[in-house]
Amino acid sequence: MLRFVAAAALLVASASAACTNPSVQASSYTPADSQVLAAIPFIAEFTLSCGNGEKPALYADIEGSLVPVTQSVDGAKYQVSWVKDVKKAKTGDYSVALYDSDGYTTLRRARENGEAANVAPLVTVVVSYPGSYSGPVFNSEHFALGLSALVFYLAFSSKSALLA
Repeated sequence: MLRFVAAAALLVASASAACTNPSVQASSYTPADSQVLAAIPFIAEFTLSCGNGEKPALYADIEGSLVPVTQSVDGAKYQVSWVKDVKKAKTGDYSVALYDSDGYTTLRRARENGEAANVAPLVTVVVSYPGSYSGPVFNSEHFALGLSALVFYLAFSSKSALLA
């Protein structure tokens, strides 16, 4: 019985350990060319090192939606991703606030109750989207169609002037 109590106390103590002095190194990906895309993917990959060596489960706040952050098998890297419609994706920086389990629970409860949440994120990662190339204003087939119509008009009008 004493072993069970000691094991339970150890489990609770390890589960409630928070990440102290967090440090993050991040990289991100957004496509530079969106000619054939219906949605723009945003991908942030980062490493998080805590002062106490903790590797917490993380949750990301992406434009008001709380989503879980995936962790690599070895636990060294984290990744979060989302997509936006090409027409709705705005250029600029997107801030992604990251929360541990306690912060996530507090923030989720506050939002469900309609209260203002005063929860500070563990860290914030910035994903930069400089925009993407969506193709030329006029495609070559449209230009060829317009040019052939112009040539037809000039040829027809010249023929009509000669026969008149």
